[in-house]
Amino acid sequence: MSDATFPDRPGAAAPAALDRSVARRDIGLKRRYAAERRFKLYGLLAILTGLVFLAILLWTVVSQGYTAFWQTEIRLPITFSQSVIDPKNTGGKDLAALRIANYPRLVQDAIAQKLGIDPSNRAQLRAANELVSQGVRTQLAGIVMNDVTTIGTTQEIWVPANSTVDSAVKGQFDLSIPEDRRPIKDQQLQWIRQLEASGDLQQRFNTGLFTFGASSRAETAGLGVAIVGSLYMMGIVLVLALPIGVAASIYLEEFAPKNRFTDLIEVNINNLAAVPSIVYGLLGLAVFVNWFGLPRSAALVGGLVLTLMTLPTIIIATRAALKAVPPSIRAAALGLGASKTQMVFHHVLPLAMPGILTGTIIGLAHALGETAPLLLIGMVAFVADYPPTPLAPSTALPVQIYMWANEAERAFVERTSGAIIVLLLFLAVMNIAAILLRRKFERRW
Repeated sequence: MSDATFPDRPGAAAPAALDRSVARRDIGLKRRYAAERRFKLYGLLAILTGLVFLAILLWTVVSQGYTAFWQTEIRLPITFSQSVIDPKNTGGKDLAALRIANYPRLVQDAIAQKLGIDPSNRAQLRAANELVSQGVRTQLAGIVMNDVTTIGTTQEIWVPANSTVDSAVKGQFDLSIPEDRRPIKDQQLQWIRQLEASGDLQQRFNTGLFTFGASSRAETAGLGVAIVGSLYMMGIVLVLALPIGVAASIYLEEFAPKNRFTDLIEVNINNLAAVPSIVYGLLGLAVFVNWFGLPRSAALVGGLVLTLMTLPTIIIATRAALKAVPPSIRAAALGLGASKTQMVFHHVLPLAMPGILTGTIIGLAHALGETAPLLLIGMVAFVADYPPTPLAPSTALPVQIYMWANEAERAFVERTSGAIIVLLLFLAVMNIAAILLRRKFERRW
């Protein structure tokens, strides 16, 4: 007789139950593997989405800003006439007269000669003069004051073109529209093509972007003052935040007793790391400017404010680096007779140094890109001269970007994007340095 005749026998149902169990197991495995594949897909999509937006951001900035690294310039035969520059024939000793001489007249005579314009035709002279930047006065004055022997000579000088000409040469506005609807006239376009054909109008590397200070004219506006101000502030942050942050971390991690007071300090440090940066600006305005009386717009005040903002980041990173050192290192040092101070400074701290340096550089990179706290302490001032000391008025790279972004002139759009590229390069160099230092000194346990 078969088992089907007696269904109550155990052996009859076992194969069917086993098959059902195997089927349920296979279904469960398939669902689990499908869920794992979906999770991996979601993670990949998240990464791709982030990369797409990053690529869009970089493309937008680079496509609008790479032209800022080139400036249209015109080569002119400048005659440094003594009757214009030094009419009293002082031999170049009257520096005040040299500084305020009528240099635009020299440029007007030179461009009239270059383009073959009749000196009596004032309309054409005025239109030709508009091709050259008004900042040429400062350029020619600097040449004469650096070498007074240039008075009475004729030299070929590359002078910056007006920002409108620069934008036209770079194709930043439509030249096919009617003349009355564009900022550059047909006669000026004809002169530009004439100068291009003779090689006297070219796009040259814009060194002024890195050396000039603030200016109301885009072609003579640069990041020089902002870079120096940022370097002053980063130096102050490094000198103050690193030793204070490391000392506080060592005490909290290695020496401080574990009680409610130290727990409160740790909670507050973690909270301070999440405080909006503009709050630190208000604190700096109240304490350093209003209470201590330090000058507004000074790099010293900016550095102190950024130090307060960076300290929590450095403390948290340093404590994490100290915790990563294996307890066996501490036990071995103490077992060999070292004091606790010797154990910390001779063994633990050197091993934690890669993490400390990484946290410090990341904190500095964060501080370099901050704008809000610097706005509140007045670092939006128009500063054209390099600050000789941290107490002198200055500005910073992110603040300079903010000010250029508010300008209405079209040429400042590329200057803004170009400044963003420079700032991103600084941040990239700092982050790469942090990675390299960590890989160089890191030890795996």
